[in-house]
Amino acid sequence: MKLNERSLAFYATCDSPADNAGFLYKRGERHTAYHRRWFVLKGNMLFYFEERDSREPVGVIVLEGCNVELCDSAESFAFAIRFGGSKSRTYVLAAESQAAMESWVKSLSRASFDYMRLVVRELEKQLQEMSRGLAGGCGGSQEPPGPWKPKPSGLEQSRERLPALPAILPKENGCAVWNNALGADRPPDTSGCGGHDEEGTPRPPPLPPRRPVSNGAGARSPSTFCRLHEQYSREVARLRQDWQQRRRGPQP
Repeated sequence: MKLNERSLAFYATCDSPADNAGFLYKRGERHTAYHRRWFVLKGNMLFYFEERDSREPVGVIVLEGCNVELCDSAESFAFAIRFGGSKSRTYVLAAESQAAMESWVKSLSRASFDYMRLVVRELEKQLQEMSRGLAGGCGGSQEPPGPWKPKPSGLEQSRERLPALPAILPKENGCAVWNNALGADRPPDTSGCGGHDEEGTPRPPPLPPRRPVSNGAGARSPSTFCRLHEQYSREVARLRQDWQQRRRGPQP
């Protein structure tokens, strides 16, 4: 496997979070002496430096296809990283305490992608068993439960029953005319309720009477128009609410 030294050095010293870090004693490959090194575990790569503040790692161990196990050594709290194959190297490390050794052995044993693959498969198996259990508890249906959809409220149901309005309403004196949107030839209903037309379609409540607009100096100011607009809006909202209640009929 080819590794880019610059990329590895950058990855080893960047600010990305490490899975584990600390001092360990590493036994040499040719000599059996132990050297104190700073180790950093990131993903499935175990970097080691001469000092904690070193800019570049001395080496890296790719933790794939290996086993982490305790071993007998002159140093206390020793463990080994063994790779398959007769010519593969075995790395012997030693921690400074029992707690540090257990932490490193656990972290190194879970660092490989093979371990992550096993964890993912186990989680998928548990998820499938839970899905089958939920399906069996809901009448024996084998289909997975669909996405939850909220039940439409009374206001949304009333909106669905309202007649559709055109995209652009005709205007008269700058205001949209509701009666023209539903039929300009229909005479206005002054009875105070919407009722139904000849085809049985419910009619909206009538609009309040318009006041004549005076020309010249007698024109109303914008503040007066705003007050009238708010007054008519409240009246239209009240009439529309009464109309919807009459459509729904008397409540039991």
